[in-house]
Amino acid sequence: MTRKVDFLVSGVQKGGTSALFEYLREVPGLHLPDVKEAHFFDDEEQDWDRPDEAAYHALFPDRPGRWGEATPIYLYWPNAIERIARYNPAMRMILIFRDPVERAWSHWKMEYAKRKEREPFAWCIREGRARLTPGDPQAPGHHRVFSYVERGYYGAQVERLLRSFPRTQCLFLRSEDLRTDPAGTIASVCAFLGVAPPANVLPRSVRAARDDIDYPSRLTAEDLVLLRGLYQADLARFEALTGIDLGNWSR
Repeated sequence: MTRKVDFLVSGVQKGGTSALFEYLREVPGLHLPDVKEAHFFDDEEQDWDRPDEAAYHALFPDRPGRWGEATPIYLYWPNAIERIARYNPAMRMILIFRDPVERAWSHWKMEYAKRKEREPFAWCIREGRARLTPGDPQAPGHHRVFSYVERGYYGAQVERLLRSFPRTQCLFLRSEDLRTDPAGTIASVCAFLGVAPPANVLPRSVRAARDDIDYPSRLTAEDLVLLRGLYQADLARFEALTGIDLGNWSR
């Protein structure tokens, strides 16, 4: 039987996945690639009737233990979850979430810093959403860069996830818990994966927003009102599906 990748950190972008990836690389018995984000299940150039699993598996060491990787777009990208389920129906899915308004703002700052975005945030979350239609030609209605608002509809994404995987194979986390209690969060992940947690978990921050850039936008009160209104119903759906205490998220 061909060995399979058996756990994924599958969402969300700007939610703490880079820090979680680095923590998990230090857990004995877990083997992750040297570089975060394999982008296998969102690869639209694959022949998904006969995907090149050998190239994917070559990212991982041939040693005893559990293979896993972290590509946050999987939860958002169309067909990625269904491809994962076909590849390994027993896959363990780890999802870490952040207040969707904060996530959208952080996402925009990242893309602006990378020079992939030149428009102000206020325009991007209003008129700029039209760029997702047709959006990425390989995934109409979606976009790898400009999906500031759309990636925050967690309820719809989790509902789709749970159509492919049972709740027992999904672990839902909050980014603030990883930040304030990394040892406890990593212990929860290790229990979920059936491995012993590391003896020491040293707090870390990975890929924080750059503060040396003169961003042309600020997150305004008007932006907050708009985004909170857009997310209100979906967050209620998300809370019911996951049992996560949202605290003051977008309320």
